[in-house]
Amino acid sequence: MARFYITTPIFYVNDAPHVGHAYCTVNADALARFHRLDGDETFFLTGTDEHGQKVADAAEKNDMSPQAWTDQTSQRFRDAWDGLDISYDDFIRTTEPRHATTVQAFLQKIYDNGFIYKGTYEGLYCVSCEDYFVADALVDGNCPVHGRPVTHMAEENWFFRLSAFGDQLLEYYQQHPQFTTPDTKRNEAVSFIREGLKDISITRTSLSWGVPVPWDSEQVFYVWYDALVNYLTALDYGQSTSRMDEWWPRSHHLIGKEIIRFHCVWWPAMCLAAGIEPPAHVQVHGWLLVGGQKLSKTMAGEGSVRLSEIAPSALVGEFGTDPLRYYLLRETALGNDGDFSIEGIIARYNTDLANNLGNLVARVAAVVTSKCDGIGAAPVATSALATSATSLVAEAHDAWTTFAPQRALEATWRLIGAANSHLESHAPWKMEPGAEVAAVMAEALEVIRIVAIMIVPAMPTTAQEIWRRIGMAGSVADETWGSTSWGGYPGGHAVIKGEALFPRIRTDA
Repeated sequence: MARFYITTPIFYVNDAPHVGHAYCTVNADALARFHRLDGDETFFLTGTDEHGQKVADAAEKNDMSPQAWTDQTSQRFRDAWDGLDISYDDFIRTTEPRHATTVQAFLQKIYDNGFIYKGTYEGLYCVSCEDYFVADALVDGNCPVHGRPVTHMAEENWFFRLSAFGDQLLEYYQQHPQFTTPDTKRNEAVSFIREGLKDISITRTSLSWGVPVPWDSEQVFYVWYDALVNYLTALDYGQSTSRMDEWWPRSHHLIGKEIIRFHCVWWPAMCLAAGIEPPAHVQVHGWLLVGGQKLSKTMAGEGSVRLSEIAPSALVGEFGTDPLRYYLLRETALGNDGDFSIEGIIARYNTDLANNLGNLVARVAAVVTSKCDGIGAAPVATSALATSATSLVAEAHDAWTTFAPQRALEATWRLIGAANSHLESHAPWKMEPGAEVAAVMAEALEVIRIVAIMIVPAMPTTAQEIWRRIGMAGSVADETWGSTSWGGYPGGHAVIKGEALFPRIRTDA
């Protein structure tokens, strides 16, 4: 059995989750669900990043201790993911003892290998990024990511010899051309390496809210070096129970493009310094834009986005879990920037879900009830619709395996469209009861059965309801992708009419 280890970034707990976090997490969840469906042993990790200056500042601002603040805010992420039906296998918090143990073991190994030394750092620091910038990278003197003023800082820290890994990283990229995808993001990482790598500070003396450095009691690890190691913590790195051999060679990080440097340069260098292989793959996604602006908790100024208006919980309450999941997966190709809008959700809902999928299920149930005594028949072995289904199932499978949920769903909806065209061309509602109408409906029911399996990664609750309505027993999630082969609808099952799967949203109010 193949293995698939998928991770999201761990999300920072200086504020509540927003739909940008949901975009990444829903994509990771859909990929995990697909691989389970495809028969792979799958491990899906997400969690919260709870150390660093931003968290300490947020806690102080809210008159709470850092631990109390992180307990409260981390739970908000769990609640948001519950509302989005996120099927993670492990939710890591960086304040857990297991994580401190792994961070210390991993960085101690790098220290023992001679790649960490003590020095003095002076530079321009953005608290929102938890990162330093050179003056030329600033925009009007402000952080290029958040548009906020930076702070001049100087302190004695421990440094990682990133400069020692430039050639090795370039060689690794050459030998592993799919290490970072899409190619545009791979090229960005390679370009950064070719510009020349400088050693980087990995500890802080200016705060205490972090993982203590095992060889220096006066310092804590800089939050990024703490956070990156979470991917190993979940595999019990350095412990007798370690699952590194089984899972690490099959690791896939899903990240936003703003953290390419950390995951595609720093992180593989750290792994090499510790004597382990870098992760197998980093898939970079773009930003969701609202009114042309990146979703962010820290943007300020005229025209900035009010994230409270687009919190995941509010969107789920308005549109439902599966419609929101579908929109996030279908609207934007993974790797590109995308526009997020309420109008876009409504358009996808009314067109793809209500008019196409919902209408197909409703029409088939109505005709089977009125013309076939409510009992579906088994489909014929071969037909034009069967040929289309086989081709589109293969196309969707290829898309899911290459981190292209949007393309997978586009192929799925083309199959839905083919079934609707099949009904239009045969007009079974005009036929007399008998073998001919039963045969037409059998093919439509078989497409619906296949589609129910194909949408499990994106819309698991809807998939199960469709499965139930066409008379199939058990859980559709227990099926495999191989079950999408034509001819699986057995016939003889009662087909259930029900309420509209997706009542249309009126836009003329």
